[in-house]
Amino acid sequence: MSVTYSDVAAAAQRIEGVAHRTPVATSRQFDERAGCEAYFKCENYQRMGAFKFRGAYNALAKLDEAQRKRGVVAFSSGNHAQAVALAGQLLGVPAVIVMPHDAPAVKIAATKGYGAEIVLYDRAEGSREKVAQKLADDRGSALIPPFDHPDIVAGQGTATKELIEEIGPLEYLFVCCGGAGLLSGSAIAAQHLSPGIKVIGVEPAAGDDVQRSFRAKRIEKIAVPDTIADGARTQAPSELTLSLVLRHVHDVITVTDAQLVEAMRFLWERMKLVVEPTGALGAAGVLDGPIDVRGKRVGIVISGGNVDLKAAATYFQ
Repeated sequence: MSVTYSDVAAAAQRIEGVAHRTPVATSRQFDERAGCEAYFKCENYQRMGAFKFRGAYNALAKLDEAQRKRGVVAFSSGNHAQAVALAGQLLGVPAVIVMPHDAPAVKIAATKGYGAEIVLYDRAEGSREKVAQKLADDRGSALIPPFDHPDIVAGQGTATKELIEEIGPLEYLFVCCGGAGLLSGSAIAAQHLSPGIKVIGVEPAAGDDVQRSFRAKRIEKIAVPDTIADGARTQAPSELTLSLVLRHVHDVITVTDAQLVEAMRFLWERMKLVVEPTGALGAAGVLDGPIDVRGKRVGIVISGGNVDLKAAATYFQ
């Protein structure tokens, strides 16, 4: 099981006219501060507010009619949940979403608003994968995981495909990283469309499972990380995503939550972009990471904007 650029190209055709072709933003102040020429792919303007819609719609659109009737089950802290719920609504596919009870309230409400059935679980006491798998088995539904699925990875790669098609070749691409679905798909598209590019994954320092796995060249599992980047609270990449990261990604770096807040502050105040903590990882990686990008053309994927405003008020104090 793998993913190639042809899969990304096919996904782009499948989602065309349904997913938004999101804008690319620039900032003179960011360029001056980072010393580079930066281009931001604004997936916070995607349908349901995040890149996850691309992969979810691609995966559900590929289901046959019989499976569509039996529905799907997904598990997610929020953005994948909303994405599957919305894709299901658009395609007439019943969706059941397993979510942690402490997921941002705005994401739970939005998922319900798209018509999905919500099943809550306790992160400290249960495995979302096991809960979801049992539901899928009991109902005969298709399980749609947030990153460990070739159709999800291919769909996510369409964001970078659009970015490079619009602004041309890049020397670096910084991508936020949870389970590495977006990172994998982005790297596949980037390497095909901009040969020689260096793709950099960015994780929260408290949730460095992909960095550890990348260094060890095998899956390294960590405890559920304590970070404001709720979309990156994964414990390990999958065999699929790690294999793609090892093949296509140049490096994986980390930033602290404090650095993440400062990147969010810049994006909100200077660029007028409402970005959730996970969505700011790429920008934080450019501003505070160990890689020298001075004088380079740099792409940054802003993954989403589904921020809990009450929580955000505490970040900026």
